[in-house]
Amino acid sequence: MKTDQPIIPSPPRAGFFERFASAVTHATGSTPAFIIAVTLVLAWALTGPVFNFSEEWQLVINTGTTIITFLMVFIIQKSQNKDSLAIQLKLNELVAAHKHASNRLVNVENMTEDELKVIKKYYAYLSQYSKQEESLQQSHSIDEAAAAHNFKKHLEQDLENC
Repeated sequence: MKTDQPIIPSPPRAGFFERFASAVTHATGSTPAFIIAVTLVLAWALTGPVFNFSEEWQLVINTGTTIITFLMVFIIQKSQNKDSLAIQLKLNELVAAHKHASNRLVNVENMTEDELKVIKKYYAYLSQYSKQEESLQQSHSIDEAAAAHNFKKHLEQDLENC
């Protein structure tokens, strides 16, 4: 059976580590996980007198927290990378879909810090430009602000030449 509809492939399944990182991040950010952690610390603290607050007793909590922290850094970073990419893609879609937005911002996350500082200056200019507008609903893009700036610059030059 032939249809005119394109066949949309199913999205690839997430890899084991991605599923694992997502599950661990979700679980460790829950209330039960916090309660378990507090309970473990309290149990450790209450056993202090039993072990005379020895170095071995202190080493147990230090080693445990160090190992957990070390591993969690990588798991949380994996989840953060995925979330960050998803947000960047959503913002790219919004920028690309808006007719007044500057499409130069679609790939802004791959710009250098110096390039980002230049864009920040444009937005500072755009902010000043928009404060002069009578309507709060007026929308402007970086390109529009630059064009207005160039237009004003040419007007000033024409006035100086008169």
